[in-house]
Amino acid sequence: MHMREHRITTNVLIVGAGGSGLRAAIELSERYVDVVVVGKRPRMDAHTSLAAGGINAALGTMDPDDSWQQHAADTITESYLLADPRTVVHVAAGAERGIRDLERYGMSFAREDDGRISQRFFGAHTYRRTAFAGDYTGLEIQRTLVRRAEELRVPILDSVDITRLLVDDDVVFGAYGFDLHDGSRYVISADAVILATGGHTRIWRRTSSRRDENTGDSFRLAVEAGGRIRDAELVQFHPSGIIEPESAAGTLVSEAARGEGGILLNALGERFMSRYDPERLELSTRDRVALAVYTEIKEGRGTPKGGVLLDVSHLPRETIEKRLPRVYRTLLDLQMVDITTTPIEIAPTAHYSMGGIWVRPEDHGTGIHGLYAVGEASSGLHGANRLGGNSLIELLVYGRIVGEAAAEYSGALVAQRRSAARVAEARADVDALLEADGPENVRVLQRSLRETMTEHVGVVRDDVGLRTALRELDGIEDRATRIGVHPDLAGFQDLAHAYDLRSSLVAARATVESALERRETRGCHNRSDFPDLDPRLQVNLVWSGPGRIAQEPVEPIPHDVRALMRDVSTVGKLVE
Repeated sequence: MHMREHRITTNVLIVGAGGSGLRAAIELSERYVDVVVVGKRPRMDAHTSLAAGGINAALGTMDPDDSWQQHAADTITESYLLADPRTVVHVAAGAERGIRDLERYGMSFAREDDGRISQRFFGAHTYRRTAFAGDYTGLEIQRTLVRRAEELRVPILDSVDITRLLVDDDVVFGAYGFDLHDGSRYVISADAVILATGGHTRIWRRTSSRRDENTGDSFRLAVEAGGRIRDAELVQFHPSGIIEPESAAGTLVSEAARGEGGILLNALGERFMSRYDPERLELSTRDRVALAVYTEIKEGRGTPKGGVLLDVSHLPRETIEKRLPRVYRTLLDLQMVDITTTPIEIAPTAHYSMGGIWVRPEDHGTGIHGLYAVGEASSGLHGANRLGGNSLIELLVYGRIVGEAAAEYSGALVAQRRSAARVAEARADVDALLEADGPENVRVLQRSLRETMTEHVGVVRDDVGLRTALRELDGIEDRATRIGVHPDLAGFQDLAHAYDLRSSLVAARATVESALERRETRGCHNRSDFPDLDPRLQVNLVWSGPGRIAQEPVEPIPHDVRALMRDVSTVGKLVE
């Protein structure tokens, strides 16, 4: 089967056209380094565009006492001491510059009357440090970055699915992929490759990602290239995903709805957060609110559809229209519900991969020469619980750092190695899948995988459930060797789904094996059979393939940051 192969050569290839990929591309382009960006979905529709709430930086515009050290302290405290302190310092100290970059590219932030950038509170921050643009912050950032990349004429191929990184002797030299529309192949040669491929939340049934994104491509591409995965089990479940319609289950109702004064009620009409965090109530941390909602539903105090109610109807109508425009529109569009009068039914939804590819804190290198990872695909900043608003600033800070690192790496190369054998292997892999004519349906297997993860590896986990999940994964992996792939007139989506399934299986195994190993309750990871935090497990779990997990100690926290940390309260953590 001879498919046309496009050959592209560039200094740096970026896989993923979301916020972190584009920020890296802009950095490279501004340094006059040749760069190509490839993505699976239209650039304006990258996952970053879904981020609603805001972006953190200790600008001190509202609370002059704030400092980057306090931002770092809050981040480490909230990570349950699993965040890499060096990574945290990079992000907190580089945050203001990240915001200035966005301003330089023309982003419009919400401002106070005197022109200062407005900042609002987000769960678990000491001060107001979350800048925003309505509740469309991520979309605005994505638009701003796309616009800047287009001004710089950065080539963005946005319907190419990368199937494999080309690596020879621990050195990356490009990637192989295919066009989702016509199936033509791409051999992209590059000095350096940056993975900006997002997380793995799509392997749960309810997720804030959309179909066909966040299936764990980052995990598979990195592991097949010889990289490792850190903290795969640490997945943030957002407390408020909508339940209906099925096609949009898990779509987020922004944290801003609670930030502006929304209250949570169970089916009995009780404001149940008073049982879990009497002081902060609805403004408690994400992991706690998600656990509270999960517990209410599990114990039978949920709505008939399996949720709880988030009510903003007591707020003035103009507050809702001005401060929560996206939530207001989403509910009208999807459910014909007017949130100014009617509560919203919500349930926890898989939202963010806090773990990801193992990277060095200084430049996000993966340990494979020339291969970097950035954004949700990487790890190190969030530990066991992410501060709302930190993911967007991470994209800007590390997008810049990784762009700089890749530029220097490429510039220092005397020659680029290539291996025809590696390209032939990647080509043969796609050919074999296209010829696959087995009885198993990829979509059915994806669904089984999501059921398994939702049932046994959700908000609360235990040994029995996790072992059951492993057995079920074995079964799905076995069936996945007998799939049929049938491209049709609509394009090569079927082939893409086959790779998505492969990625999901790697991500699921990494998650379940790491969750089994973490025999404690810490942050987002709740083990009902180990309800306490175990100080001996203040380590990162690094997974390098089935059955291979190493414990890595966390670096010491710098004194100026440690001095500002308050004790992590575990009140309301596991209310059984």
